[in-house]
Amino acid sequence: MRPTENETLPEAGHTEIRIVSATPEAARAVAEVIRRCFAGAEHRSYPGPGGGTRLHLTVDTKTAAGPARTWLATSRQPTGSGPHIEEP
Repeated sequence: MRPTENETLPEAGHTEIRIVSATPEAARAVAEVIRRCFAGAEHRSYPGPGGGTRLHLTVDTKTAAGPARTWLATSRQPTGSGPHIEEP
């Protein structure tokens, strides 16, 4: 997407993210993942090309949303939750 002359930049430390998707559900799923990493405002939704959805969010890149965990960390069983070696 090319910037327009009257497009303004977000304030320092913030980033504008635009998601274009065939369905609103897919766009919201991606936005949810982004919100888990960065603090930010609610998204704004618009009709997209060909009947799809455009979703815009502004995130604060200086503030984490909370303790973010990688996909690898979330895919592993938590330590101490399985049987011990000496258990059958």
